Amino acid sequence: MLEKLSIKNVALIGQAELEFSKGLNVLSGETGAGKSVILDSINFVLGAKADKSMIRYGEEECAVSAVFSVEEEGGLPALFAELGVGFDEQLVISRKFRADGKGGIRVNGEPVNVSMLRRITSALVDVHGQSEHFYLLSEANQLKVVDGAAGAPLAAQKQNLAELLAERKKLREKKRALGGDEAERGRRLDILQYQIAEIDRAALRDGEEEELAARRLILSNAEKIMQGLAEASAFLNDDGAAVDLLGRGRRSLFELARYGGEYAALADRLESVALEAEDIAESVRALADDFTYDEKEAEEVESRLDLIRSLKKKYGSGIREIVAYREKIAEEAQLLSNCDEEAAKISAALQKNAAKVYAACTEMTALRKRAAEAFCGRVESELKTLNIKKARFCAEFDEYEREDTERASAEGADRMRFLFSANAGEPLKPLHKVISGGEMSRLMLAIKTQVSGENEISTYIFDEIDAGISGGTAKVVAEKFADIAAGKQIVAVSHLAQIVAMADANFLISKRETQEGKTVTEISLLSPEQKNGELIRLLGGAAGSAAAAKLAEELSAECAAYKASRRA
Repeated sequence: MLEKLSIKNVALIGQAELEFSKGLNVLSGETGAGKSVILDSINFVLGAKADKSMIRYGEEECAVSAVFSVEEEGGLPALFAELGVGFDEQLVISRKFRADGKGGIRVNGEPVNVSMLRRITSALVDVHGQSEHFYLLSEANQLKVVDGAAGAPLAAQKQNLAELLAERKKLREKKRALGGDEAERGRRLDILQYQIAEIDRAALRDGEEEELAARRLILSNAEKIMQGLAEASAFLNDDGAAVDLLGRGRRSLFELARYGGEYAALADRLESVALEAEDIAESVRALADDFTYDEKEAEEVESRLDLIRSLKKKYGSGIREIVAYREKIAEEAQLLSNCDEEAAKISAALQKNAAKVYAACTEMTALRKRAAEAFCGRVESELKTLNIKKARFCAEFDEYEREDTERASAEGADRMRFLFSANAGEPLKPLHKVISGGEMSRLMLAIKTQVSGENEISTYIFDEIDAGISGGTAKVVAEKFADIAAGKQIVAVSHLAQIVAMADANFLISKRETQEGKTVTEISLLSPEQKNGELIRLLGGAAGSAAAAKLAEELSAECAAYKASRRA
């Protein structure tokens, strides 16, 4: 239930706070006083599109907050958990919007986006404005109304159909993996076998590319390597070169060893160096003797590297990736080689699935037709109480064949529309072809009356649903509001005295000019005496008129008696 609405800097409202009660809350006032501003504020805090034109002139931002009392029963706690928002039985929603187009939304103090906000508020509030007339003219939306009337059995069948469609999707993907028809599979198999043979002929080894690159580096620099080895060998091995000189130095120090330990230590160290130099010299000489340049080997290395580069362009960024690709296509080739049997199995599974999908769709259609017949009957009865005595209202479903369910969605295969006739002798026709504004208002009220007990929504917002209604019908509309308000909260904007009289709480919307020359909208919660004055105004009576006052009192008494009888 919506307990409190706080508005700041929205249109002509500088600051306002409304505390709503249970039952029927009615906003009334002169045309242009600002009733629509309050509805716009409610829509804004519920997640409607923001527009900087709603910001009060001269201000930088507007803000609206709403306080709801909610129950732990139902799906709200799970929804809050899914959205990562803390759940509390008192729900506070606040939203700001600035002139630069930026804003912010918080739910119980935690930031959320518009999409998250709408998911929350759609479970709390049902808003009926003039635009909802157009909503009901859409056949897709008419089907949603029927689905709501069908309830849990249809929801279970939808879940069953969704699982069948998921199975169908997987089977079709498997069939596509087989490569289509026999000719397409044959072409695909030829390609795969060619690729497998090409990779197998290469006989790749892990790490081979690195080894070949290292060998190519040596072969491409063979002349430099041979020259360097020759020069190093000469520096080490020639007469008077490093090894010879180190040997002479070692002998000189050994002769001094008997004169002191430090000379012996130096002789030992130089002996180690000399021995290492001799070993190095021998290794250099061996490398120089063994090193050869083979032009054929160089060509083979380059050719092998070219082959690996070519395979990398086709099958992977490295040898491991190429091998992995080969294993993958080998599995596909194996599948294609034996695909006739597999394709037959998948086709049989698809046929079985199609039969189940068709059965699920037809069961959904049957559920919808039964629900629609009962629902339309109830709405038709409501319309007759709303002074459309000859009203006829029904749902028309298109027929479909099994083949049509190949394109079915999780919503089934149904296409339907509501048909309506307001007058005797007139044929039933789709709503958009026959219904007037006043008839649409009464139809919407009849539908709301029927669906109000079938959902968990606790608050209904009505924006001038009484448009085009007058006379005795107004009394019946007021009674319908009271019927819904017996179990739900209603916030309604109305110009009808009968609806204002039926209200449990009345708010008067007016505007005045301030001393600064600005126009502001004011909102007042009416006392019983003030409510009586508003009724006199709506009934067209003059202020102070005893007859008008008596009529207003009689209307209030009638409404109070009706509510007492319904809520006893």
